[in-house]
Amino acid sequence: MSGPDGPSLPGPANSLQDVAGLRVGHAQRTGDGYLTGTTVVLAPPGGMVAGVDVRGAAPGTRETELLDPRNLVERAHAIVLSGGSAYGLSAACGVMDRLADGGVGFPVEGGVVPIVPAAVIYDLGRGTRFRATPDAAFGHAAYDAATSSPDPLGQAFPGAGRGKEGGGAPGESSGVAARANEGGSALGGSIGAGTGAMAGGLAGGIGGASVVLPSGVTVAALAVVNAAGSVLDPGTGVLSGARYGLPGEFDHLGEPSAEEVAAWRPAGVTSLNTTIGVVATDLTLTKAQCGKLAGVAHDGLARAIRPAHTMVDGDTVFAVSTCALPPPQPGRTPYGSRPAAVNGPGPGGKFQDGAVRRAPWDGTAPEGVHLHDLLAAGADVFSRAVAHAVLAATGRAGAPAYLDVFPSALRRTP
Repeated sequence: MSGPDGPSLPGPANSLQDVAGLRVGHAQRTGDGYLTGTTVVLAPPGGMVAGVDVRGAAPGTRETELLDPRNLVERAHAIVLSGGSAYGLSAACGVMDRLADGGVGFPVEGGVVPIVPAAVIYDLGRGTRFRATPDAAFGHAAYDAATSSPDPLGQAFPGAGRGKEGGGAPGESSGVAARANEGGSALGGSIGAGTGAMAGGLAGGIGGASVVLPSGVTVAALAVVNAAGSVLDPGTGVLSGARYGLPGEFDHLGEPSAEEVAAWRPAGVTSLNTTIGVVATDLTLTKAQCGKLAGVAHDGLARAIRPAHTMVDGDTVFAVSTCALPPPQPGRTPYGSRPAAVNGPGPGGKFQDGAVRRAPWDGTAPEGVHLHDLLAAGADVFSRAVAHAVLAATGRAGAPAYLDVFPSALRRTP
């Protein structure tokens, strides 16, 4: 992806954690009737500005009304994404417990109330027991995983390794840290809220992506892909979200053979689903601007999943700002116009070899320039995150992995 000021590059981990200050933790349980989990995104100290956009007709959510710009609370302290349908909203109580124990929350007389919006996917019964769903213990374990790694670009996960039957019970932390890559590392796939996910008959899961814009602003996404719709181009079998990849990101993939495409007849496509996620930035945004970012991220969801926002999906996207970089200030130039590009650091003080960018930024760029670029990037990173989620997912009975169905799509090892 290139813009008027030069090329954009992925962040160091190509994941949500490339937005400095955010921490992500996953808890999952498989076996004994379970195939589900919980993911938490923790805010930096002081909280994060947040917005939300709910497009699906069957959502399961909590505390979303607080994110309306007309309402009182200005900062959220965590976002919880979980399996378990409405039962899984209980996982947010575990995250609240941990935050409250640490004194983190909205101050009220006598203590604090942590602000923890949440959304869930429908994965009931995929581990054979209908009521084997996340509860507060999953929230405790996901929070503990998010806070256990000293590496801001790493992540610790409870339980056994991804895809192992019977591992990953909440509360059993392995302390394993990992970093994301385009082939799917322990930061993506069948973990956390994506443990029991499906995507148009394929195994679904969790995926991430990020971009550092020429201005130095970082935009990143985490998607939990559990879609009723297809994640494939119907004619070629190519992952739809991969079309929006950055240079080299999906070069290890190609079109699968015509024979494999013709043979694919998805079985077991469920009638109740939902894709949820978080898109994040370090640029200072208002609650209203976060809401707009969440809405545009849905464009990325719809590019990668067809159809999206159906009557049996509860598609929900949160958008958060860590406010690490100053907001653009209104100027005298027309809204959205660009100053002459020159070589120099962007607002994050970051350089990219050969890139052309605007003059050193002090927050006084013309109003609308950075917000426009950020919104466009928000859609693209969500599309890419959906593709990574499907690529990284572990196949299972009734939900094969993408490369199990289309092995010829892998042109080389990433």
